Amino acid sequence: MTSVLLLRLAGPIQSWGALARFDRRDTLNRPTKSGVTGLIAAALGLDRADDLGPLTDLRFAVRADRPGTAVRDFHIVGSGTYPLRPRDLITDHRRAEKAAAALDTSTGSVFGHLAARSVTKWYGAPKEIAPDPKTGVLLAGNTTRDAMMTTRWYLADAAFVAAVEHPDQDLLQRIGHAVEHPKRLLWLGRKSCPPSGTLSGGVHPGTAETILTTTALLPNATSPQPWAWIEATPGTPGAAQRTDQPVSYHPEHRTHTARWETRTRISPEPTIGWDIIP
Repeated sequence: MTSVLLLRLAGPIQSWGALARFDRRDTLNRPTKSGVTGLIAAALGLDRADDLGPLTDLRFAVRADRPGTAVRDFHIVGSGTYPLRPRDLITDHRRAEKAAAALDTSTGSVFGHLAARSVTKWYGAPKEIAPDPKTGVLLAGNTTRDAMMTTRWYLADAAFVAAVEHPDQDLLQRIGHAVEHPKRLLWLGRKSCPPSGTLSGGVHPGTAETILTTTALLPNATSPQPWAWIEATPGTPGAAQRTDQPVSYHPEHRTHTARWETRTRISPEPTIGWDIIP
């Protein structure tokens, strides 16, 4: 017999990207399995490189009680220049080599005046931060003055009910406790999207379909029959394929595989209510 953990996913903004790249960050119209599993892993305190273990066996469904409004953020990153500081020379060997000649001949009470001029056409606001292969220190891969322009999409004022199904009720109870007492920061798809209020709706015996059907709508739901996306077995009639089944969140080889889901309208007949701290 399986059980289901209900999760309330609500906040000022959320963003669940599927094909996001740096200069264009999209969002789907509902949470992804990868994003919600990542939220659970963070709550449990897992590192990105850790094995996901039983989390890969979770069955996922989500109901859009309040789909929200798509909003676009035109974002500019890394324009302008910054003064050269002592730590810039200590931590970045490339910058130190560039400024070495000026430092040897500079005088005066203000550090870095001539040194800063020596890199004025080379050093700009740091972008594309990554570990240096020689030292492991975080360095900017792009230090030009030119701004990097990005377009980022969000869902504003949205609220979803996610159902996470698994035969191990104890595991679901641990997850339910963890999302209310997380060991790491939680976010709704992106780090700029923290969740608000109560997340856990408790653990209930049944399947994702039955629990979503018997769970009350969230406050301010926009439809009495919200859409729901429910994970299905391959070959299920009407099911669509999604590549958001997480295998690893390792930063150097993040891996996802395909899964299947159906979309349906749900008319809740509630026997399960909500006790929400907004």
